[in-house]
Amino acid sequence: MSVLTEQIIEALKDKANPGKVPILLKFFQVFPGGYGEGDQYMGVTVPDQREVARQFFKEICLEDLSQLINNPFHEVRLTGLLALVYRYEKTKSETEQRKLVDFYLAHLDFVDNWDLVDSSCYQILGHFYWKKDKTVFYELADSGQLWRQRVAMISSFFWIKKGEFADGLALAEKLKNHPHDLMHKAVGWMLREIGKRDFDAEYEFLTKHYRTLPRTALRYAIEKFPEELRQDFWKGNI
Repeated sequence: MSVLTEQIIEALKDKANPGKVPILLKFFQVFPGGYGEGDQYMGVTVPDQREVARQFFKEICLEDLSQLINNPFHEVRLTGLLALVYRYEKTKSETEQRKLVDFYLAHLDFVDNWDLVDSSCYQILGHFYWKKDKTVFYELADSGQLWRQRVAMISSFFWIKKGEFADGLALAEKLKNHPHDLMHKAVGWMLREIGKRDFDAEYEFLTKHYRTLPRTALRYAIEKFPEELRQDFWKGNI
């Protein structure tokens, strides 16, 4: 482990509150059969992790980032991913951006919880592939692996914020009947974000698919609808 990696981990340990660990273990379902089974926590808040990532990201190298993202502690992995995001956002060269994208894709096995996904994928992959071929996201969606599938869905958030919905809708259709609740939430969230920018686009999708959407996905998708319309969808009256 490099000196810089050790400094970052020590900085996180200094901010750790072991009293928070039981709460985090419950929240992230770190129990047998839970989606976070086997993970480890130090008890560091996300704002503190962001502070540490901002402190070190300018001097960090890919080897250091790899050591962080491979770490067994959740907060160390997230801090590494946040540092990667900050590094990517400051990188203007497409060649250098591609190196960071390839690095991210090579470490997807360690982007293994919803917060790790949501804090990194659309900022890196979504940005880089905005105007490029998006085959990689459909391959991730077809991977059969929950976190890679969530990466595919949440990466569309960047394009949605740019007013481009086609791939977000296509990925939502592909993933809408996923067996896991965390994908239902991701699909519903992205549909809601589309609706905030183009109500008609979301409405058209929902009128076609809402009867087969899992209830969690539908609840997320229609959360901002007028109450009467929300109830019509919820009760199947559309």
